[in-house]
Amino acid sequence: MQDPNAPPLNPLPPVVWLIALPMIAMEVVVGAGSSGLVGGADAIGWRVQAVQTFAFSPDYLRQMVTAGVYPLDGLWRLVTYAMVHREVSHALFVVVILLALGKFVGEIYRWWAVLATYLVATVVGALAYTAVPVAHAALMGGYPGDYGLIGAYSFLLWMRMVGSGGNQLRAFSLIGFLLAFQVVIAVFGIVVYGIDRGTSWEWVADLAGFVAGFALAFLVSPGGWARVLARMRG
Repeated sequence: MQDPNAPPLNPLPPVVWLIALPMIAMEVVVGAGSSGLVGGADAIGWRVQAVQTFAFSPDYLRQMVTAGVYPLDGLWRLVTYAMVHREVSHALFVVVILLALGKFVGEIYRWWAVLATYLVATVVGALAYTAVPVAHAALMGGYPGDYGLIGAYSFLLWMRMVGSGGNQLRAFSLIGFLLAFQVVIAVFGIVVYGIDRGTSWEWVADLAGFVAGFALAFLVSPGGWARVLARMRG
């Protein structure tokens, strides 16, 4: 028998909403502006303005490193790029993955560990993207942070497989599927259009986000490194 007092939606950890709400608010504002509901004629360009203000530019960071000058306008983009998206569907997929993975990870991790995982994965993703010499397009969207949560999720599955004696590779099936799909698309683009114009290198940021989330789990997950050592000694 169903509980009549049960909430219509599964409750999410507050920290997940803390991460998701800025993305949702940004999309609502720029969407309302582009549709002409608010702001008048100037509001049509709000998404472009948001991209110019918050998106991450790898060339900008490279110039900062060369000059040895690190203005706040350049540094905050290492995080703020996760709040702005190219279009509604882009934001929708990011938020859906965030809510799904955030619920699972947030029910096991402490709130600050979830937040740290998302932020560290976001920053590491931007740095890895900058390290690709042919990457020049602006980086935007919350996928690297989402992949950080996938890394945390994979760590939990991996520890469960280790504990039960199951196939440990199954813990990485999700990231394997997602990356295989992106690599196929990237290779197709390179073959058709060339290495400079044929593909988006954002998958590098996503992969780096996953690695950051998985590695950070050794420090911030419940038990963390101590659990791993105990299993190895066992």
